[in-house]
Amino acid sequence: MEAIGNAGSAIGILSKDGVVLVGEKKVTSKLLQTSTSTEKMYKIDDHVAAAVAGIMSDANILINTARIQAQRYTFSYQEPMPVEQLVQSLWWDKNYGFQLYMSDPSGNYAGWKAAAIGANNQAAQSMLKQDYRDEITREEAVQLALKVLSKTMDSTSLTSEKLELAEVFLSPSGNVKYQVCPPNALSKLLVKFGLTQPAAETS
Repeated sequence: MEAIGNAGSAIGILSKDGVVLVGEKKVTSKLLQTSTSTEKMYKIDDHVAAAVAGIMSDANILINTARIQAQRYTFSYQEPMPVEQLVQSLWWDKNYGFQLYMSDPSGNYAGWKAAAIGANNQAAQSMLKQDYRDEITREEAVQLALKVLSKTMDSTSLTSEKLELAEVFLSPSGNVKYQVCPPNALSKLLVKFGLTQPAAETS
């Protein structure tokens, strides 16, 4: 629990048309090559995604176990695994729609409308409690999550190099889709929502 409290923040928000996950990447040195893959967002199955905070080696074991359990269930029963049998961060359930769960190392879990883990989670949770509303759209949830992270991160400036954004939603064809926002699109969202200044153009 101590490691989670000191880790980069992760925020999940349940909207009426999907679930939004935003995570803070801890950049320890300017000399490090930035990774092109996500470090806090994980796809577990076609309809399940998770955001993590804490000891990453522990998270990798839990994610791999969840992936195996989800695939075994699908193989055995030819349908997605019910939510409470595979409690991770969030997913779509055909009976209950989109859901957001948060679990901790002790095995405790609960369903949430909006939740924050990691550094400054109490301040983030307080802001979410104040600004969340039941009919929030996915775009509004993205804006809220980014706003909360911008006010609770230890960093002074919010950039796409310090964040990850993933969403789970229904595509127009009715399939559940997991999508990670690429850095250039994330930068545009930060400017659009007034959370960072546009990059200076060079000629």
